[in-house]
Amino acid sequence: MDGVRGTVDEGFEPVRDAFARNFEALGERGAAVAVYRDGRKVVDLWAGSRDADAVTEAGGAPWEHGTAQIVRSATKGVAAAVLLMLAERGELDLDAPVGHYWPEFKARGKDRALVRHVLAHRAGVPVLDRPLTPAEALDPDLAAAAVAAQAPVWEPGSDHGYHAQTYSWLTGELVRRVTGGRSLGEWLAAEVSAPLGLDLWIGLPDSEAGRVGRVGPLPEPSADGSGPRLRPKRAVSEAYANPESLTRRAFGAITPMPDENDPAYHAAVLPASNGIATAPSLARFYAALIGEVDGVRLWRRPETLALARTEASAGPDRTLVVSTRFGLGHMLHGPASPLLSPHSFGHPGRGGALAFADPESGLAFAYVTNGFRRSVTADPRAQSLIRALRSSTT
Repeated sequence: MDGVRGTVDEGFEPVRDAFARNFEALGERGAAVAVYRDGRKVVDLWAGSRDADAVTEAGGAPWEHGTAQIVRSATKGVAAAVLLMLAERGELDLDAPVGHYWPEFKARGKDRALVRHVLAHRAGVPVLDRPLTPAEALDPDLAAAAVAAQAPVWEPGSDHGYHAQTYSWLTGELVRRVTGGRSLGEWLAAEVSAPLGLDLWIGLPDSEAGRVGRVGPLPEPSADGSGPRLRPKRAVSEAYANPESLTRRAFGAITPMPDENDPAYHAAVLPASNGIATAPSLARFYAALIGEVDGVRLWRRPETLALARTEASAGPDRTLVVSTRFGLGHMLHGPASPLLSPHSFGHPGRGGALAFADPESGLAFAYVTNGFRRSVTADPRAQSLIRALRSSTT
């Protein structure tokens, strides 16, 4: 693709080639990818249209270096890192019951749920018996009360299942309780984004609204077999098709799905789903988790990094209906979410985005896009970039 802009260091040219092929062969509309190595940026590329729907309109603004996009569940990796920072600072005990900080959460058999269960998707509350409306979901008090009143689907700690939407209020309320009422987004802005100079928000300020592109769905693969083809297992397809399944109910904890281009949604604090970032900032964030970046290191103890990388949940995921692996908040490398290597940790965003770090190689990666597909944990475009990155470093 002729329109790819940005820079790659020598040796990382395969990433640029794969990025261009995503537009030529995989239907990409607008995207960016960035890579840091040992605290230094080595890949910074962007191309296409800023808005997913611009290809159907005359003109349309191009993606620029400062273009930011919503990254959906890649936000969870950021939220988890915040809770681990609070634990490292002694403000949050990972082995304490959630109810120690949030007494209302003890209701209906959740008194044994620990903070670490929340991070590892073991808290047992991936669904809400009465889904929240989009307006209700943006009210942190109302949403937290709904989660606190929910009966667990399984005994907390005994199993795991992806908390697709409720992760927002589980992590967000814990942060509010231990920081004297600061939202997770406010804490992130002051303690992470400001020191590192990041364009990374959970709760977008009005002053930055003009930088955010519009997101939208990409067309499904054509009937003639051309284009990318996603072939989910039959059990997965059935789970998403059944409105009574745990899968549908977990993703439908907010019903109907919010308008992800609504400024009110961007301004809200939903740590499971509405983080907004540029690719360089998201990669820089992960780089600062595993090493120093311009004098800033977010996790200062090796033990904290070990918590992110050590398997806390593994096996059949009751929500996603595939085998998943989690550390304390981050997805780990595995068949459902292939990362760079078995040492990698990070988080995908449903339908596209992905960010992770690989401590052994010193690499931190981020890919953001405005075009979403039906993939949940392993989008073909992100995977093509990972393969190229792997070939660049071997």
